[in-house]
Amino acid sequence: MALEEYKGVFIYAQQVDNEISSIAFELIGKAKELAADLGTDVTAVLLGHNVGNLVDSLAEYGADKVIVVDDPELETYRTEPYAHALASVINEYKPEIMLVGATAIGRDLGPTVSARVKTGLTADCTMLEIGDFPLSVPEGKEDTQKHGQLLMTRPAFGGNTIATIACPDNRPQMATVRPGVMQKIEPIKGAKAEVINYNPGFTKNNKYVEIQDIVKAVGTVENIMDAKILVSGGRGVGSAENFQMLKDLADVLGGMVSCSRAVVENGWLAQDYQVGQTGKTVRPNVYFAIGISGAIQHVAGMEESDIIIAINKDADAPIFDVADYGIVGDLKKIVPALTEALKAELA
Repeated sequence: MALEEYKGVFIYAQQVDNEISSIAFELIGKAKELAADLGTDVTAVLLGHNVGNLVDSLAEYGADKVIVVDDPELETYRTEPYAHALASVINEYKPEIMLVGATAIGRDLGPTVSARVKTGLTADCTMLEIGDFPLSVPEGKEDTQKHGQLLMTRPAFGGNTIATIACPDNRPQMATVRPGVMQKIEPIKGAKAEVINYNPGFTKNNKYVEIQDIVKAVGTVENIMDAKILVSGGRGVGSAENFQMLKDLADVLGGMVSCSRAVVENGWLAQDYQVGQTGKTVRPNVYFAIGISGAIQHVAGMEESDIIIAINKDADAPIFDVADYGIVGDLKKIVPALTEALKAELA
C-alpha cells in the first residue's frame, strides 16, 4: 500500500429522511482540527437519494468538499448498497482518515467498509488527535517512530481502562466516533463547498435486502444529550424510589434526570439515561452529580459540562476534583431543601 497516495480527512455525513444527523456536524468539527494539523482539507461524503439540498448545510459547518453519491438504491439505509458506495468513494479518492459516527447506522456501516478496503477500524472513539506512534520509544530508536498518525482513544475492557490505538501501516485510518463527544463549529452562513458528484453504479446481488415496510415508532424517552440542565444520580441515591427527589429538582429547573452506570445495573433507570464511557457523553450548561463517586468512566462522559455541582456525603469522593461547586452531606436532606429553595426563588 502506497501510504503517500492517501490525503485528506473524510467524514461520513449520515442523513436519515433527508435530514443531516447531528453527528455529521460534530465529525466535521473534529475533522477541521485534524486537517489543520496535517495541512489538508475536509471532505464530507453524502449518500442518499435526492439529497443535493443538504450540501449547503455541510459547507456551513466546515466541509471544504462534499462528495455526493445520489441513487435510488440509497433512499433508505441498507448495508450492501451503502457499504458499496462508501467503499467505492474511499478506493477512488483515497482519504488518509475516514470518520464515521458511532450511531446504529455507523456501527453497521463502518466495520463493513473497513473490511472491504482492507484497513483497520477503531470503534466508539472518545478522543482523536494527530501524533507520533508508538507514543514512546527506547532511547536511540527515535527513527522508528512514525509521525502524523491518527491516535484514536476509546474505552476498553468494559470501560475499565482507556486504550490509544493507531493504524500506522494501512490507509485510510478509520474510526467510529461516539455522538456528543466532538463539538460542532459555529455555522458560517453562506459558506460553500466544492461539490463532487460520484456514482460507482449499483448491481443488485444476493446481499441486497428488500424492505417490505418501514414502521416509525414514536420514542418516549427524552434524549439527555439535548438537555441544558441534568440532575444525575448515582449509587448513593439508594433506590429507584429516591430518584423522585432528583426528578422534582429537575422539574423545577426545567432539566432532565440522568444517572451513572451503577444505577442502570441496579435497574433503577433505563440505559437511555446513563452518562459515561459506556453510556452517553453530555455537555449541559449545568450538571448535578448527586450520590456519584466520580469514577473516571463516569467523569469522561460529563466533564465538559459548563458547571458541575456535586452532592456527596464523602468529602474525599473523586467527583469533587472535577466539580465547580460541592456540597458535603446527606443528599436526602440537601436535595429536597434545594428544590424548595429554588421553587421559592423562581416563583
